[in-house]
Amino acid sequence: MKVRSVRSTLLLAVVTLAAYLTGGCGGGGTTQAAAPRPTADPVPRFAHVVVVVLENKSDSQVIGAREAPYLTSLARSGALFTSSYAVRHPSQPNYLALFSGSTQGLTDDSCPHSYSGVNLASELATARLTFAGFAEGLPAFDRSACTSGRYARKHAPWANFPDLPDTVSRSFADFPADYSALPTVSFVIPDMCDDMHNCSVKTGDSWVRANLDGYVRWAGTHDSMLIVTFDENDGSPGNKIATMFAGASVKPGVYPEKIDHYSVLRTIEDAYGLSHAGMSASRSPITDVWTTARK
Repeated sequence: MKVRSVRSTLLLAVVTLAAYLTGGCGGGGTTQAAAPRPTADPVPRFAHVVVVVLENKSDSQVIGAREAPYLTSLARSGALFTSSYAVRHPSQPNYLALFSGSTQGLTDDSCPHSYSGVNLASELATARLTFAGFAEGLPAFDRSACTSGRYARKHAPWANFPDLPDTVSRSFADFPADYSALPTVSFVIPDMCDDMHNCSVKTGDSWVRANLDGYVRWAGTHDSMLIVTFDENDGSPGNKIATMFAGASVKPGVYPEKIDHYSVLRTIEDAYGLSHAGMSASRSPITDVWTTARK
């Protein structure tokens, strides 16, 4: 037993020294990119995660903007990622990337499409957990519709996977007032005005405050989290977007590591011990923003 203890101590020392030497400060060389993150805490297992996706704005149009006081306050009280990027233009491939780990080869906003294969909803179902997509304005009479009023199926990626049960596709009118009744993971998709696509930043900011601030306040004391991100930016170079986490176990701060939609998907998957869909397997989970890890 004493020999084993000594060996364990030596191994811990070697690992600690290696982490220190490779952690470094800044830089983007090959050696550092391949090294593990300085923090090794796993992603907490949340009771509920809600992901809201907004539209077509660069981070500078939102964070700190007079038109976005609520989202700015959410970023300041939570974790703000200052190097968050969309996968490509236009909108639809980004939603697919966030949901299924793949753009499915799509390069436009055409509709309809039908895909098979692993996605976040199917991964959760395999683990006996639940998913729902809450889309504002989703027509109850025809969930396969490409458009209806200000609803657009191109922003509801789960609708393109016919193997999923109809119960995953919900109108935002069904978003429960009792947040404990939420599925394990939910996507919330405002309509084409409230997501800032056709309307102002102020409109979208006000919508998030009016419809999700109650959940944010509840989440902080109920082991739950809100993720706010954008599908793409306004077309400016780099496709940089605003992404923020708020809720339980989130350590407030500004985080400079480069992330994208695949990184966010990977983090959700790791929170529940799921498999990794598509490109999410090639990303590291976000691990440095947690105050504690619950499993």
